Amino acid sequence: MIAEKSYQASVTGRKNKAAGEHWENMIEASCQYYRFEEMAEITKTPEPMHPIKSLGQGKFVAYYQKMAQPDYKGTLAGGKAIVFEAKHTDAEKMMRSVISSEQEKQLDRHEKLGAECFVMVSFGFRRFFKIPWNVFRDMKEHYGRKYVTPEDIRQYEIKYLNGVLYFL
Repeated sequence: MIAEKSYQASVTGRKNKAAGEHWENMIEASCQYYRFEEMAEITKTPEPMHPIKSLGQGKFVAYYQKMAQPDYKGTLAGGKAIVFEAKHTDAEKMMRSVISSEQEKQLDRHEKLGAECFVMVSFGFRRFFKIPWNVFRDMKEHYGRKYVTPEDIRQYEIKYLNGVLYFL
């Protein structure tokens, strides 16, 4: 029974990692489109690694530290900053708790300084949303609970056409 649980956890972990990578690739392709069109320069925040053992010749063993910064930062044409977190789920709801307290603090600080801040959400790679940060942050006040469903946030739905998420 333990081996089966371990196997299921491993499969689930691999599926989640693959889904996260696919979501990042979709966003990166969109950022490249906006870069080419000279509408924005947006880059993914690199995940900090913590080396734990040197293998020599520039190689090492490391682990990824928990990321505390929002996923993407950049500048829109005209000079306004843009900062957003990207989340994917295969469930029918997106929990408020997917944003860490440190990410929340950073999004709040950027928003206070005038940046465009939001959470970009994928539901099953079928529906996509650009939820303003203040709406996502305060979802309990807006929707009466600490999660949102696609129906709750219809007004924030964005299109995905020809490999581009139209979030700008």
